[in-house]
Amino acid sequence: RIYQRMMSERGQIAQRFRSEGEGEAARIAGQKERDLNEIQSTAYRQVQQIRGESDAKATEIYARAYTQNPQAAEFYNFLKSMDTYRKVLTKDTTLVFSTDSDLFGLLKRASAKPQTLPPAR
Repeated sequence: RIYQRMMSERGQIAQRFRSEGEGEAARIAGQKERDLNEIQSTAYRQVQQIRGESDAKATEIYARAYTQNPQAAEFYNFLKSMDTYRKVLTKDTTLVFSTDSDLFGLLKRASAKPQTLPPAR
């Protein structure tokens, strides 16, 4: 009888410790989630701020290039067009365009003057 009572008391104490441990684990997990959300939202705000600043700087640089040198503006437009074509055109893309289009003129000029590259070293 005494042995059973001691076992029961120890069982209750052990259960209390387990319960307190589970409660503490839940509290820690909740704090972890709050901290993680705060870190992610701060990082997102910083990314958006940096992206906005870099976009503004790029716009400023493009604007200066356009106003300083018309040839630079033309070259920039050419590069942007090539980048757009690269993104849009895939292996199985079929194009239909007029002979007045810039791309047609570029392809026509390129095929009229084949250039040979020097051998690779």
